[in-house]
Amino acid sequence: MDVGFIGLGQMGSAIALNLVKAGHRVVVYNRTRAKAEALASQGAEVAESVADACRRPVVITMLADDSAVEAAFFGNGNGLSTLDQGAVHVSMSTISVALSDRLAEAHRSAGHSYVAAPVFGRPEAAAAAKLFVVAAGPDAELARCQPLFDAVGQRTFIVGDKPSSANLVKLSGNFLLAAMIECLGEAFALTRKGGIEPHLYLEILTSTLFSAPAYKTYGTIIANQQYEPAGFKMSLGLKDIRLALAAADALTTPMPVASLVHDQFLCGVATGAGDSDWSALARLAAVNAGL
Repeated sequence: MDVGFIGLGQMGSAIALNLVKAGHRVVVYNRTRAKAEALASQGAEVAESVADACRRPVVITMLADDSAVEAAFFGNGNGLSTLDQGAVHVSMSTISVALSDRLAEAHRSAGHSYVAAPVFGRPEAAAAAKLFVVAAGPDAELARCQPLFDAVGQRTFIVGDKPSSANLVKLSGNFLLAAMIECLGEAFALTRKGGIEPHLYLEILTSTLFSAPAYKTYGTIIANQQYEPAGFKMSLGLKDIRLALAAADALTTPMPVASLVHDQFLCGVATGAGDSDWSALARLAAVNAGL
């Protein structure tokens, strides 16, 4: 399949490389050209601009936030007007429900298709092609894109024909992860202050009550106090909680825990931890406990 790929951060680079490995022709673009050139040695082609990358039957975006996606398709990137009739834009970015709805309408009006396909998984899962893809959009376009999802993930969940439904699921999942991290951080701070060795505590938790992979992954980071380099930055965690709260406001759904976690992320960013892993919420809990 002929694919344009825009956005080569930790996640995007790994996803694009796995598409290349699966035999797809992948033309990559990144604002920092060096990241695109790094993939050229692996078999990708380098686009000169967003518009150049968009001259493909399928275009995937894996960008950091709403503003980056808006710039690519509605701003100077000129992506919306560059796509050919019948092309499909697959947004794998974690963006707002509102922007996803706007993209769906804009693409429909322009004669394109739009699929939202955000993913669950950290960079190591992306590198191993073990992501979980949450996809929504027209049935025919989902079927068309399934070989791409198979190349990057271990399972695809289809949640309907309204693309923004996938974004709502993604934001709700990231809220749950953030709430779990906050609770883990508080629990580790409590037991550390009481003299319990963190790795022993982690083993007890993950061998009894909480054997889920997320508890093992983030519990290990917290026990090791290894918040740099970031797999997912705290500043992005703050962004996602803001988007979850915006979706909750639009749907008249109170989320008091999300509001608490938002303020904890805001504290972390305000005190200089924006580039740390979002699990550094646990460091805030430890500091507040006097550790």
